[in-house]
Amino acid sequence: MGTDGFVRGRTWGLVAVTSLAAHTAFIRPRLLTWGASSDEVTRAYPGDELVPNADGSSTMATTLPAPPTEVWPWLLQMGCNRAGWYSWDRFDNGGQRSADRIVRDWQSLEVGQHLDAVPSGDAWFTVAVLDTQKTLVLRSALVLPFGRPFDPLSGTAPGSYVDSIWGFHLAPAAGGRTRLVVRTRSRSRPRLLTRPMDVLFWEPAHLVMQSRQFHNLCMRLRAGG
Repeated sequence: MGTDGFVRGRTWGLVAVTSLAAHTAFIRPRLLTWGASSDEVTRAYPGDELVPNADGSSTMATTLPAPPTEVWPWLLQMGCNRAGWYSWDRFDNGGQRSADRIVRDWQSLEVGQHLDAVPSGDAWFTVAVLDTQKTLVLRSALVLPFGRPFDPLSGTAPGSYVDSIWGFHLAPAAGGRTRLVVRTRSRSRPRLLTRPMDVLFWEPAHLVMQSRQFHNLCMRLRAGG
């Protein structure tokens, strides 16, 4: 490598290191706490204990224009082959449009029940915590890299895996509204491989999908579905 090439290489290396440092210090914390107050970010929520030594966590929040009694039915019916996830349906619901109304047949939910994470039903979330009109926590445990579910309560974990929760926490807000806080926690192995994927892909993707879900829930509530 000539002198010019060496200088260019060092320059691009410095740019990459500086960009990564800026992302870690300023951008990433905001990605992981979108819409949430400092109190909401630091507060413990039901279900956190299911992943006690989490490698990653996020807390995002929004205020919805209806009381918890009206928000709760929309959460109860979530899932592929049910009402969908109210997000970007092309990516997380097989292109099937999420429901825009409350469907009575999907209003029954219990701890231990499986909710399809993909239309094929090959992966799922398990209802881990259920407290009516207050908390719904979904858990997903997958063997990597192919996404085959495993039982996180078996006492043994595969060599490569991700174990995560997706928790929805509701509280009454002024004006007959609802404060919805969504907490995720995850633990994965091997971290040498999963951490770069978390930072570069999964965390930004979660923000995109979660903020879309917030928006679509708000629109459905305003429409009085």
